[in-house]
Amino acid sequence: MKQNKLGLTDLSVSEICLGTMTWGSQNSEAEAHAQIDYALDQGVNFIDTAELYPTTPLSAETQGDTEAFLGTWLAKSGRRDDIILATKISGRGNKWIRNGADISPEGIDIAIEASLKRLQTDCIDLYQLHWPNRGSYHFRQYWGYEPTKQDVERTQDHVHEVLEKLQDLINQGKIRHIGLSNETCWGTMQFLEISRNQGLPRMASIQNEYSLMQRIFDTDLAELSHNETVGLLAYSPLAAGMLSGKYIDGSVPKGSRRDVANDTLHGRYSDHSASIVEKYAAIAAANNLDLSQMSLAFCLTRPFMSSVIIGATTQEQLATNIDAKDLVLSKDVMQSIHEVHREYPLPF
Repeated sequence: MKQNKLGLTDLSVSEICLGTMTWGSQNSEAEAHAQIDYALDQGVNFIDTAELYPTTPLSAETQGDTEAFLGTWLAKSGRRDDIILATKISGRGNKWIRNGADISPEGIDIAIEASLKRLQTDCIDLYQLHWPNRGSYHFRQYWGYEPTKQDVERTQDHVHEVLEKLQDLINQGKIRHIGLSNETCWGTMQFLEISRNQGLPRMASIQNEYSLMQRIFDTDLAELSHNETVGLLAYSPLAAGMLSGKYIDGSVPKGSRRDVANDTLHGRYSDHSASIVEKYAAIAAANNLDLSQMSLAFCLTRPFMSSVIIGATTQEQLATNIDAKDLVLSKDVMQSIHEVHREYPLPF
């Protein structure tokens, strides 16, 4: 398994990261442990979770179970040093997590202690802000995104105080490095500039959605990622399962995310987007490729990619996804992908 440096840190992360957001809803504790064991056997050393998880579906009753499942694996296996562990603090919106409050220094103190307890560890390798307080255009919110009402001074004050709190946690040995998620180019630069000017910890990564169906990172954020050495951790690289092909022809397999969580896959699935999946599926079929593997292998070609976060509900899916690391896409396949993207740059 190829490894990449995470930003300017001393961490080397596997190019494929094991995602966990189905653990506790679609996956049992035993299944979660089996996924970890298999992934590590294949060379994966990077596992991403969040205090919010599981999300399929999201609920107050299961919140935190994913971290807890990972924690019991760590306690049972004794293999803490074999993994790079990433988790996230939630922001505004879910009333059962700190009453739905914004991210704040006080909230970070509460969140980190709860995560460390569930994870049964004393240090988190990469601690990420799950989404910005001011809001962002992610999760299909770009259609109505309105940044002109943002308070710049308030945002910069928030960034400063959060970085100071994260520095304190680094000094205490509770976290090693920090990252962003669902951020914009401007938002990321606020963290980088204040870090640079104030001698505070630097954001190593940004975890945003990226797939054949969602490539807005390719423009401004790609430039920032390269020039500032902030690597992308791509979530939903199979577009919530659409790029596995399982929803083609309107199918809704029993137990799938469209069946148990959200029929539109949180705004991704529509007749229009489904028709574009069929075009990528045709490219895969014409070249005797598995659609999931082709989709993941494409993500692995991107120069700004630090790690691609895969998720699976079965061992078979997990094996298929990890094996994408060995697939090299031909120039003809890449050209065909480019042509579909040019015609349909924003499928959902």
